Amino acid sequence: MDERKSGSSRAATVFIALITLLTLAALYALRFEHPTVGPKVNPSARPIVPIVELWLSTADRRLKLIRQPDIEMSARGSLPTDVVIDVRKKYQTMVGFGAAMTDSSAWLLQNKLNALQRGALLHELYGPSPNLNLNMMRLTIGASDFSLKPYTLDDIPFGQVDPQLLHFNVTSNLQDVIPTVREVLSIDPGLRIIASPWSAPAWMKTSTNLIGGELLAQYETTYADYLVKYLDIYRGYGIPIFALTLQNEPGFIPITYPGMEMPAATRARIIAQYLGPKLASRKPKTGILEWDHNWSQPEQPLSVLAGPDVARYVDGVAWHCYEGSPYAQGRVHRAYPQKDAYITECSGGDWASSVNGELLWFSRDLLIAGIRQWARGVVYWNLVLDEKHGPHFGGCDACKGVITIDSHTGAVTRNDEYYALAHFSRFVLPGDVRVESTATDKGIDNVAFQSASDGSIVLVMVNSNADARRVSVAEGQTRFEYTMPPQSVATFVWNPGQAGAWVRRVLSWLRR
Repeated sequence: MDERKSGSSRAATVFIALITLLTLAALYALRFEHPTVGPKVNPSARPIVPIVELWLSTADRRLKLIRQPDIEMSARGSLPTDVVIDVRKKYQTMVGFGAAMTDSSAWLLQNKLNALQRGALLHELYGPSPNLNLNMMRLTIGASDFSLKPYTLDDIPFGQVDPQLLHFNVTSNLQDVIPTVREVLSIDPGLRIIASPWSAPAWMKTSTNLIGGELLAQYETTYADYLVKYLDIYRGYGIPIFALTLQNEPGFIPITYPGMEMPAATRARIIAQYLGPKLASRKPKTGILEWDHNWSQPEQPLSVLAGPDVARYVDGVAWHCYEGSPYAQGRVHRAYPQKDAYITECSGGDWASSVNGELLWFSRDLLIAGIRQWARGVVYWNLVLDEKHGPHFGGCDACKGVITIDSHTGAVTRNDEYYALAHFSRFVLPGDVRVESTATDKGIDNVAFQSASDGSIVLVMVNSNADARRVSVAEGQTRFEYTMPPQSVATFVWNPGQAGAWVRRVLSWLRR
């Protein structure tokens, strides 16, 4: 009896070993029957061995979003894996990526480039992939620090008031902002625009000045009318506004450029009693985003959303990156999961922390971390600035744009922020969904998405280490490995349907 069992066990062992050898032989043969060397020549081809497409940037700027040779996938098996993607676990639907068309940005585009140069650059920025494919924008309602002069849309002589807004006008925007935005909309009619005021008109404020002060209580309904009038006038110029915020950085009072403190109680009252009801029945809808300030104070939007009469009108929360961490977004999301999150401002600059560039910080800390903490869109600060970080009126004198335009020659420089955004915006489209991807403890950060159109997977990964790191990725029945260069950003794209079909074909062949 024992001998029979022993013989049966030896036979089973031999059978398993034979199957293993056949499987390996089949995989080996397939790899050499259909080798993949370099990028695909014909994108419509369907290789038997599924591949992962790869684009790479390095912090030393040696590579800037450069296509790399395709990576062949293999059967997942039971090997340990660093990053596991699970498309069954879905999170937020993405809206997009972009930057602010400040007065300074629009002025530079209109005055330092000719029509052909401007058209080419705007197509590069807003045209579909392989262009940058930006599809979000922020506008300032009146002047910001990145304007050539301070102004609002209802400026009147000192001592006068205009509660009927009879003097409201957008004259200051007619030469640069409005024509530039209209040109962008001709390239991308689906552009999502978020608009934010830096200050109410001086006559509405306690300071009677664009700098400092608060909104006077008797003008709260007038201020709501002021914002609605802005929506109407801009729509008249063919510029729809996707969402409004009540006040840029309401917890900060700048002393060199327009600004205004607006406490949580004031914001809540204006939304609940005035602006919310005024916008509720408008079609198409313009949303209201609360806060529009730093990650460091999540209690501010939490206190506003705590009022149900306010929360019913609020569509989401807008965040800035200058203090705190994006985990504040997660805290507010957990309390109010039905409210969206957007990062509406973050700027790079020529400061000490950026001496080695900002590709890694923006890719890892802003984009990956912000999106993993529920951001549906990420909007950088200035789209364009000149070589002197301007023109600007007060405020940040070291900020950089996504693009630098030389004010003397018109030469265009694409900054680190350009490539950080491109690793996402070229591949993640509106409607795509963030899906589960496990984190690692190797100084490797990642975030994954699934395409709404064809189900393909986009994985963006950052290696912050000073040395190369081998990383393995698994999804479904397949896996691949790649050695991330030191301090690099990679975007991987593959079709899981093709990969799964390949595994099924191999298993079917083995059963013959």
